[in-house]
Amino acid sequence: MKQLSTKVTSNAHGQDSSYFLGWEEYEKNPYDEIKNPNGIIQMGLAENQLCFDLIETWLAKNPDAAGLKKDGQSIFKELALFQDYHGLPEFKKALAEFMEEIRGNRVTFDPSKIVLAAGSTSANETLMFCLAEPGDAFLLPTPYYPGFDRDLKWRTGAEIVPIHCSSSNGFQITESALQQAYQQAQKLDLKVKGVLVTNPSNPLGTMLTRRELNLLVEFITSKNIHLISDEIYSGTVFGFEQFVSVMDVLKDKKLENSEVSKRVHVVYSLSKDLGLPGFRVGAIYSNDEMVVSAATKMSSFGLVSSQTQYLLSALLSDKKFTSTYLDENQKRLKIRQRQLVSGLEAAGVTCLKSNAGLFCWVDMRHLLDTNTFEAELELWKKIVYEVKLNISPGSSCHCTEPGWFRVCFANMSEETLDLAMGRLKEYVESTDSRRSISKSSHERIKSLRKRTVSNWVFRVSWTDRVPDER
Repeated sequence: MKQLSTKVTSNAHGQDSSYFLGWEEYEKNPYDEIKNPNGIIQMGLAENQLCFDLIETWLAKNPDAAGLKKDGQSIFKELALFQDYHGLPEFKKALAEFMEEIRGNRVTFDPSKIVLAAGSTSANETLMFCLAEPGDAFLLPTPYYPGFDRDLKWRTGAEIVPIHCSSSNGFQITESALQQAYQQAQKLDLKVKGVLVTNPSNPLGTMLTRRELNLLVEFITSKNIHLISDEIYSGTVFGFEQFVSVMDVLKDKKLENSEVSKRVHVVYSLSKDLGLPGFRVGAIYSNDEMVVSAATKMSSFGLVSSQTQYLLSALLSDKKFTSTYLDENQKRLKIRQRQLVSGLEAAGVTCLKSNAGLFCWVDMRHLLDTNTFEAELELWKKIVYEVKLNISPGSSCHCTEPGWFRVCFANMSEETLDLAMGRLKEYVESTDSRRSISKSSHERIKSLRKRTVSNWVFRVSWTDRVPDER
């Protein structure tokens, strides 16, 4: 008799992806400046560790929040007792205002339409349960976050159909790519329930353009399907451009209270913008009352603790702090990203131009032995085991072109990033040297063969001419 469920015994979780395997190798041999200087440097983890000092300074100045006190009086018992799944009103209000601030206060978020979840992983899965039946499909532009194969599919039974994007236009979404993905789903006899995008993109580090956002809204309108916009990196946009949310597009099109708006859902989290993945704070924003109601009930399986909500409501309600934090965070991200790009360029490696996120989409196609995904994995293994850097291969992100890699830059010190770039440069130079020697040897052999053949032809020709000349 079968003892365990198929969900337990199958490998549908996606743990065998090179994305997760790289993490496993890192955990076996993690780099440490003192204890293990020759270990693997973790560049496959999109964590934002650049502004902890700002948060720690705020905590030191606001001991009541961290100490679970209000006006100097302990509220530990109040927070420790049972709280329902709707969440603390003051936290949802503060979170809504923080989301508005990130978007330049051009759009508004109604706290009553926010559903709290234990991170964006939980939020995205909850939306799958709300919007799709097992076997239904969502369309996702490639390359996409490898964890979506787990988050969206594993427990829900939903399917993912890729929207194939190309480096020829910077991996932007096109109408033809959308239509092809939709038609492919139909060929597979899958009912398409929606499109899911990350904006800014993980792993590209780029924002969706207004053209793309308009295209997506028009597409889901024509097909009568949903759009999920995962905007977990919305506060990481640096440079001169402002983040443009799908909510901006709905407002511009005067669709804020339309039927279409009920099929547009936003996912957010404090894991990336504030660098608090361990706090497990995620959120769903939806204009559909039934989705909000059902998702709120489902949130019982992944609540945010009352203590966490209380602390963060105080933090996010401090407008002077949030303004300073967002500005400084973006400045530091820009500097650190520039450090990575410069290090890559010094190693003869380029990347997709980007202005958001905690990573760069790096082009290593010239380092492949052949233009295949097998060659990409071989290169990835060398980088992990020989260079001792854990980066994420493009194939784990379902990229259609071999040789692209996601490389993170905000989860380490400047010194560690410099060390990582030094290791990569040394590897590239040694690879180029080996290839140069191999090419030179090949050319010498080719030249030698050519001379040998030429001499043989000359001798034969001379012999043939001798009788005629006599």
